[in-house]
Amino acid sequence: MDAITKKHWDNLWSRDRDAQNAAYFAIIEATDKPVDWAYDVWDDAVANLGHADNHNRAIAAQVLCNLAKSDPQQRMLKDFDRLLAVTRDERFVTARHCLQALWKVGVAGPKQRALLLDGLERRFAECAAEKNRTLIRYDILQSLRDVYDATGDESVKAAALALIEMEGDLKYRKKYASVWKAKRNEVASQA
Repeated sequence: MDAITKKHWDNLWSRDRDAQNAAYFAIIEATDKPVDWAYDVWDDAVANLGHADNHNRAIAAQVLCNLAKSDPQQRMLKDFDRLLAVTRDERFVTARHCLQALWKVGVAGPKQRALLLDGLERRFAECAAEKNRTLIRYDILQSLRDVYDATGDESVKAAALALIEMEGDLKYRKKYASVWKAKRNEVASQA
């Protein structure tokens, strides 16, 4: 890790929000492609999933999701449950940031994709009594859509469509189904 990246990494956990935000954008941009320094920071990112500051938890979750593509040792397989736990964060915005980034784990490889599918299927079922269940379910289905778009894995699509069918409220079933219909319509209109 070069000195500039190290400085950005250190600033991810700063109390200075401007420095933290600048560092966040720099680290996210750097980790949009595989990096050779993932294991230099991996344990730090995992530790920050439980930080007292919800901003740090959200940042840690999003960065860890981005690092999944830089994980040849497949550490994500053992750390995924800690990441998934952030989707139940007491601060809904933190949970949502994590949910919206989780799809990146599913494109890192078949084992990670299977782990993600299992975790999101469980999360979809267990959130039924939660206040923001419709947003949680929408984000889960969008994550599955993102994985499908990136991989073309038909089992992801099948799992998502099965989850949609689990929804008892027709209004929300239609809303969730729109995640899958939108892309088809975009492709058809571009043809």
